[in-house]
Amino acid sequence: MREQRHPRQIATVVSVDAVGFSKLMHIDEEEALRLFDERRAVIVEAVERAGGNTFGAAGDSIMALFGNPIVALQAVLQFQAAIAEINSAVARDRIMPFRTGISAGQVIIRDDGVFGDTVNIAARVQEFSPHGGIALTETAYLQLQQQFQLTFTDLGPFQLKNISVPVRVFISSAGESGVSTLVEGRGQTGPPAVQGELPALAVLPFKNLTGDPRLDYLCDGIADDILTGVANTRSVPVISRDSSFQFRDPSLTTAAIGHLLGVRYVVTGAVTGDATRLRLDASLADSSNSRVIWTGRFERDFDELLRLQRELGGEIVARLENEFDRVEQIRTFQVPPEALSAWQLVRRGRWHMRRRSSEDTGKAYAYFRQAHNEDPNSSAALNELAWWHLWKSWLNFADSDELKIVASYARRAALMDSLDARSYCYLGFVEILEARPHSAVDLFRQAIDINPSFSLALTGLGSARALLLQPREAIHNLKEAIRLSPFEPYLFHNLGELAAAHTIDGNWPAAIEAANRSLALAPNYFYASYLKAGALARSEHFPEARHEAKLFRTRHPEFERRWIEWIPFKDRSVNDSIIENFQLAGE
Repeated sequence: MREQRHPRQIATVVSVDAVGFSKLMHIDEEEALRLFDERRAVIVEAVERAGGNTFGAAGDSIMALFGNPIVALQAVLQFQAAIAEINSAVARDRIMPFRTGISAGQVIIRDDGVFGDTVNIAARVQEFSPHGGIALTETAYLQLQQQFQLTFTDLGPFQLKNISVPVRVFISSAGESGVSTLVEGRGQTGPPAVQGELPALAVLPFKNLTGDPRLDYLCDGIADDILTGVANTRSVPVISRDSSFQFRDPSLTTAAIGHLLGVRYVVTGAVTGDATRLRLDASLADSSNSRVIWTGRFERDFDELLRLQRELGGEIVARLENEFDRVEQIRTFQVPPEALSAWQLVRRGRWHMRRRSSEDTGKAYAYFRQAHNEDPNSSAALNELAWWHLWKSWLNFADSDELKIVASYARRAALMDSLDARSYCYLGFVEILEARPHSAVDLFRQAIDINPSFSLALTGLGSARALLLQPREAIHNLKEAIRLSPFEPYLFHNLGELAAAHTIDGNWPAAIEAANRSLALAPNYFYASYLKAGALARSEHFPEARHEAKLFRTRHPEFERRWIEWIPFKDRSVNDSIIENFQLAGE
């Protein structure tokens, strides 16, 4: 078993560099620093407003980390437009534009910084950017080309310093486009819909207008509980928080967010007040016409927040009854409230868990343990502990000791609250990781019966069915999971599972397409690359297959055949076929 040294995640890295800074430093050091600091403040504000984080600033360069490439580019367009306006008002010898490079892929986040090829590539491609413009890697371009009305020029592949494989670079002069380029008016009257599907709903993170950043976790917790409650209705598909919570930019319109998430209904809100008495304003809007359907205002003492959430969730679901034909009896927010102190601890732990650094995940675990100590019967605390250990087990390649802990917490959570879908979902993943996909199916079905919009459970069900050689059913489940969470941090894994299902089904073009989408998000994801090479070979695209096989060996020199042999397919001949497909690509 290989050791996982540091957690990795898919992210978008932005590298920003001042043009002409060194020249100005030779002329007037104090003025050069003043001009740079003024513009740097604009960049940092735009990054933080969009939910990103700056890191690794050195000299006249700034680095920023985002979870979503769309949000990253939107932030870049905002600060580039703001800097262009500042430059237009100064003397010619005081103009200081910035170049920007954007790369998407895997990064390693540690307490002392962000590392990986994605970071290095962003810094390298920034050098190709026009002044005041943008340079994208191909992985970022594939995700952004149809989302913005920008004209990109393909410069072709380049062998960048200290990067093993060529990187294709696209550039755009963003100065004339500004922040209005997001496709919110490309002729569509609303979000895309599939015939027969019900309109979906997204709950965005609530804005913290209290002036106290320590209450950020509370605002996210309120929106999170609303999302969970609404998702329990049988007729309202709900986009997962991993996707909807990435849209924190106040400049994005309801129509734009609805289009990007593929939803008709959008719930937004803001919290004002202080730690003793808070006011929450919430609204429900139709993104197809930007019409506000419902607004509500709640003012409560801090210790009444649980009741606030039940009222808010109930009202939203009640309003949606008029928009859907068959909405079941509301059973949202009916679980007896837990102790307020435990509730706060769980929400604070979730807030840290989403940040995904080793320091934050350590803090999250401490909060979850404290919540459990204060209320041992809290299903929320038990489920969060199960998820934390499942995450740790996944990073350590299905560590059996961790899986036993996951199962223990999840079973106890199910006993405390049999209507919480998470418990059954986590137990389902334990069954998969312990090579029992057949029993995993029943557990994932239980989770989906409780919460039909639980994208993680749909992903698990699709994976289990693929292992059981039921590819058509697996493809349906995986596509539904992707629809409900189009910006899932682990979307590359979902798409890899989809490529595997198409491989089992013998649909080589579909397998190649899914693998390409996975690799656009995570170029180093070994399973997608392995499947793509084999599918290309079976399609008799031998030059492309050999190229992909060569890339695979370059990126994964430590690969061992047993990685594929371990996969618990019902018929072990499938493992042999996948290996043979790749061997055919390498011939």
